[in-house]
Amino acid sequence: MKYDVVIGLEVHVQLKTVSKMFCGCGTQAGAEPNTQICPVCLGYPGTLPAINGEAVRLGAIAGMLLDSEIARCSKFDRKSYFYPDVSKNYQITQYPHPICIGGHLDITVGGAARRIGITRIHLEEDVAKSVHHATFSGVDFNRCGVALIELVTEPELRAPAEAVAFLQALRQTLVYAEVGECNLEQGNMRCDANISLRPAGAERLGTKIEIKNLNSFKAVQAALEHEIVRQADLLNAGGVILQETRRWNADAGVTESMRGKENAHDYRYFPDPDLLPVVLSAEQIAEWRATLPERPAARRARLAAEYGLPPYDAEVLAAERPVADFFEAVARRCGNGKAASNWIMTEVLRLLAESGTGIEACALTPEALGDLIALVGRGTINQPTAKALLPELFSRGGDPAALVRARGLGQVGDAHVIAEWVETALADNPGPVADYLAGKQAAAGYLVGQVMKLSRGKADPKQVGALVARGLEARRGGESGSGAAQAPGVVL
Repeated sequence: MKYDVVIGLEVHVQLKTVSKMFCGCGTQAGAEPNTQICPVCLGYPGTLPAINGEAVRLGAIAGMLLDSEIARCSKFDRKSYFYPDVSKNYQITQYPHPICIGGHLDITVGGAARRIGITRIHLEEDVAKSVHHATFSGVDFNRCGVALIELVTEPELRAPAEAVAFLQALRQTLVYAEVGECNLEQGNMRCDANISLRPAGAERLGTKIEIKNLNSFKAVQAALEHEIVRQADLLNAGGVILQETRRWNADAGVTESMRGKENAHDYRYFPDPDLLPVVLSAEQIAEWRATLPERPAARRARLAAEYGLPPYDAEVLAAERPVADFFEAVARRCGNGKAASNWIMTEVLRLLAESGTGIEACALTPEALGDLIALVGRGTINQPTAKALLPELFSRGGDPAALVRARGLGQVGDAHVIAEWVETALADNPGPVADYLAGKQAAAGYLVGQVMKLSRGKADPKQVGALVARGLEARRGGESGSGAAQAPGVVL
């Protein structure tokens, strides 16, 4: 039997705040276990939580970016459950009255665009982290109380690839606005996936299975693909899908049962008596909305239109906001968007990958790169000289024009001077000259390299290429002549 796949996601994103959701404890990752805790986040008797205003702002910003309705009044509830990582035996979250209602996010998979609906986005606190060792387990409460948003999609995703595309688009959108770091591997963005199968064309949803705590795009793809096959095989064999929570075992490549899946009533939600409702004025919402950054999709389209970039270039440059900002500053400085794109995509991104740093942390400024590109455009230096200077500017910074002057790196464009270097290179390399005359075109590139070496990289490469070609053809003409010896030379 053929089945339709139905997938919905629950995505938890740690908000980029310096303190926790309801207390003043820090949120720094990597701290020694149980050093960023206090009686409030541990839920000691007599303590009172206080709402983090920055977390509320970031939660609202997330909703605005996804075209959600921002609630003028939202409330916090207690979600009761009894696990070792919840010291209070309840989690403070929002249930019937979330801060963001509805919304959507557009994705593209295989060239086809789809709009995925969002049910809600609500604020909540994180729970602690269970750490399992060979003979015992421990609990690190540093993460307990950290501010989160939980985003719940409509069950509208129809394939694992769409789920991955949604998560990638969501991550890019939230990172752009500095709502969160959204690093799945570090755990500050986590995903639970709900998946069910139903007979092809049927309206009624099948019984859903929740796959818990997927921490990479690869894991999301693999776990959902496996679960589709597992459920289809079970249904085809006459079995029944039971609602449950499963985990992804990456080593075995299978999902494994954890427990029966709870329903909302099992958590016994009730309003938190220690927290007042969050009331937002229309003026406050409007003020926050005015601070929204340009969204990634809009920026891709604008970069392509404004700077004449191919869609691929615009997509690469707009993928990360710091890179996009850097590109635009370089393009404005040098006045050539395509040249700025080429330099950043080929040279700068390579240096960033090799150094393992972000573009905001390297010593290269947009002004320096823009000036370097302008020096090439004016013919002051050639491309090889500029490429040789770039690593130094990247690691140490500096003024390209000053470096060129101090080191005498200006490009030589005098045709007579270049002709002398060409003649020397041809005379000193009879083997490659003979290879070229015998039909080996690649030998000309070697000879160009020899000329550039003689000039210490300062000759105009275009003139070098043209003069080498003319010099070689002059020798070919000499070979096909009457047999009289001709003095080698470059025809100018």
